[in-house]
Amino acid sequence: MTTDVIPLYTIKMLLIILPYFQIVVSILLIAAILLQKRGAGLSAAFGGSADGGSYATKRGLEKIVFNATIVLAGLFLFSAFLNLLLK
Repeated sequence: MTTDVIPLYTIKMLLIILPYFQIVVSILLIAAILLQKRGAGLSAAFGGSADGGSYATKRGLEKIVFNATIVLAGLFLFSAFLNLLLK
C-alpha cells in the first residue's frame, strides 16, 4: 500500500498551472470590480447621500456582476491558500 494521498505528479502539475490560474482570476476580479456601479462616494461618510437615502435592489446585469465578483474573490482566496499549502 502506498502512503501518498495525492500523487506527486499532480502536485507538480498544480504548481505549474496555479500561477496562471491566479493571473486570470485576478484580471477577471479587477474587471468585475471596475464594472460595478459607483457608490455614493465620500458624501455618505458625512451624512449625505447621493441617491436620496433610498436603497435600490440589484437587478439584471448588476446582480450578475455582483455575484460574479463574490465568486471570483472566493476563487482567488482559495487559490492563494492552495498556493501557500503546496509550496
